[in-house]
Amino acid sequence: MQSVTDVLRQVPIFTQLSDEQLASVERGSEVRLNPGDYVKRAGDPPEGFYVVIEGRIEWTSKVRGQDVFVQGLAAGEFWGHELLVTGKPYPVSGRAVTPVRLYVLRTDDFWRMLSDCPSILRNLVAIVVERFGNLGEAEQQHAKLISLGTMAAGLAHELNNPAAAVGRSAHEARGTFRESSARAIRLGALEMSPEDRLVVAGLPEEAEARAENAGELDLLERSDLEDEVALWLEDRGVEEAWGLSPTLVGAGLDAAWLDELEGRLPDGHVGDVVAWLASELAGDELLREIGNASTRISELVGAVKSYSYMDKTASKEVDVHAGLNSTLIMLGHKLKKGDVEVVRDYQKDLPPVCGHGGELNQVWTNLIDNAIDAVDGHGRITVRTASENGRVLVEIADDGPGIPDDVRERIFDPFYTTKDVGKGTGLGLDISHRVVVEDHKGDIRVLSKPGDTRFQVRLPILPRDRP
Repeated sequence: MQSVTDVLRQVPIFTQLSDEQLASVERGSEVRLNPGDYVKRAGDPPEGFYVVIEGRIEWTSKVRGQDVFVQGLAAGEFWGHELLVTGKPYPVSGRAVTPVRLYVLRTDDFWRMLSDCPSILRNLVAIVVERFGNLGEAEQQHAKLISLGTMAAGLAHELNNPAAAVGRSAHEARGTFRESSARAIRLGALEMSPEDRLVVAGLPEEAEARAENAGELDLLERSDLEDEVALWLEDRGVEEAWGLSPTLVGAGLDAAWLDELEGRLPDGHVGDVVAWLASELAGDELLREIGNASTRISELVGAVKSYSYMDKTASKEVDVHAGLNSTLIMLGHKLKKGDVEVVRDYQKDLPPVCGHGGELNQVWTNLIDNAIDAVDGHGRITVRTASENGRVLVEIADDGPGIPDDVRERIFDPFYTTKDVGKGTGLGLDISHRVVVEDHKGDIRVLSKPGDTRFQVRLPILPRDRP
């Protein structure tokens, strides 16, 4: 019986991977099926990337009530990537015809694999294109899948940080709130007058007000204040003084404020009060982190909806600025690498254009992605919009090395690319040209010299008297 690793090394898209990269593929799990078991039914959502380790699976489609054979998959063959990329449900059903061992990478691990191993994404896109029968349609789908792959890789990267922050903060919050409750119980057992308890009850709000007005501290100043507060707490017998001081300092509280608070409380109570206050402040900060991360996730989801126009079936009125902004968010993971400055020079009250938002966003993705490659991690990209002579101008400029004359003459030709083998298909600008010129009756051109390359797209403005 072959091991999972042995089979994976024989799969063509994995053969060139290093041991480190292969470890990214080996995050999955094994599933076993008996003959007749369904692995997927038509209509099921995509949930992972599958490799057949042993056995055979047959895929069938229901035609007039009959199961019609579509395809068989044996050891070393794989599926699922097309549906994960497009987000479409399974169009066919798959059943084991022999005992089957499957290797499964769930959705998150699939995107992490593509992020760690870009060559796999390129190979998967190429395999998807091979499976389309019509060459013209294959060109369109290839370019769209590259855009989707770029978007998906960017989205997975951008979502990772806030999603991890939510999980981390939620885990820490459980312990923090338990500790706060225990300290509140100890606080309740102290002998204090009603006036003293009113003072204690108002401390979180007082600390919040101080935090809002606190100035920025450099690392040295913050470290000195944390040491000072920790020593103050130790002098009053507060447990975990050095662990509590960063929270108190972060809320704008210092030793002088603690001295003043001590004067407002009964003798010997300040240590328990401050320990309780620190746990309350820590819990509030964790909730703020969860809120901020959740807001970021919502913004990213909103950008995806705007980018893909998933909430519009046939959009005719297109907000160019919304499309450009969502595209920049989708490509944020590439823009953050190195030192790339993005300048948005947008005309106010830019009129909408007449077209299809999803197709135009594919154009913006191709042009901005090319500009990112041109500056190679260091430079400026300017996204400019303007209205001129009944058209909207969108200009993507970069200060990279420029495009030679002989290349510029062929830059919109299909399959022409100056990128290394495996890094470019030569379809992005060809598709962009067709989307702009043929589908939207617009114009696309390039002006280039060293330090100044500009791709200019002009699109018809939506008629104001349109019913």
